[in-house]
Amino acid sequence: MGRLNLILVWSLSLTLSLYNLHTTSAQLSPNHYANVCPNLESIVRQVVTTKFQQTFVTVPATLRLFFHDCFVQSPYLYKFDIVKEIKGCDASVLVASTGNNQAEKDHPDNLSLAGDGFDTVIKAKAAVDAVPQCRNKVSCADILALATRDVIVLSGGPSYTVELGRFDGLVSRASDVNGRLPHPTFNLNQLNSLFAANGLTQTDMIALSGAHTLGFSHCSKFSNRIYNFNGQTPVDPSLNRQYAIQLQQMCPRNVDPRIAINMDPTTPRRFDNVYYQNLQQGKGLFTSDQILFTDQRSRNTVNSFASNANVFNSNFIAAITKLGRVGVKTARNGKIRTDCSVL
Repeated sequence: MGRLNLILVWSLSLTLSLYNLHTTSAQLSPNHYANVCPNLESIVRQVVTTKFQQTFVTVPATLRLFFHDCFVQSPYLYKFDIVKEIKGCDASVLVASTGNNQAEKDHPDNLSLAGDGFDTVIKAKAAVDAVPQCRNKVSCADILALATRDVIVLSGGPSYTVELGRFDGLVSRASDVNGRLPHPTFNLNQLNSLFAANGLTQTDMIALSGAHTLGFSHCSKFSNRIYNFNGQTPVDPSLNRQYAIQLQQMCPRNVDPRIAINMDPTTPRRFDNVYYQNLQQGKGLFTSDQILFTDQRSRNTVNSFASNANVFNSNFIAAITKLGRVGVKTARNGKIRTDCSVL
């Protein structure tokens, strides 16, 4: 009987804890800093704009940083009754490793995160804290969320209202990244499973994948598709034949591992719906891109986004807003970091 009661208490506690994890987004509000730092958005936007003018890499670097931060989200049970930690959109990816802790940013899946994304947030944080009224009152997590919206707009994408009120995480461990980020070889089931674990639907996943209209990839991430697809066919048959030849020319065998190419071969510097039109033509760079069109279960959504930019934009806004609610910290389990790279 005692064991049964223990199981019932554990189950109830877990249910309540997980419920709390999904309701912390209730603290988010576009007006969170209205009385604390009223000019926050314009301060961040100015810094992001300056950084954008210096290098376009600011755009994909910041957007990818936000995604990688929010997606590393996992509950830890402590003494079988409470959730001790949960990471998500908490700026834990910004934390630098120390002698006794390897942080998230140094996990192999995060080593390709471009430094310009980190630099954007660090400079925006410094600009915010330079205002006495705002000093040490705005989280790094919220600055990253605002910077992400701003780079999307600067590259021609839709503007949207950013929910604010996140606190910064207290933990950043490389080991927590394991199995939490999508890989270029994922099929639709794997993608859906990973996104569903973060409260995101298949439509959300397809919309967020549209961010691949920007940025670049190292050749090693897709070389299997153009040289070693399988024993019978060295080139992935779902690849557009001419595109495959172009990829082989840009990424010859034994290419310098530092070489990177555009994710979107058509409009690589513009946030638009051309990514989905590329998929219709067999020009998705990763297996995880092209599968969105080749799998019948997701093809209709790809076609819808490809044919109507407004439909894509509205779905992207809904999806990135939902993503921004993952693992939100409160004052009870988070803090406002004075230095985004230090816990």
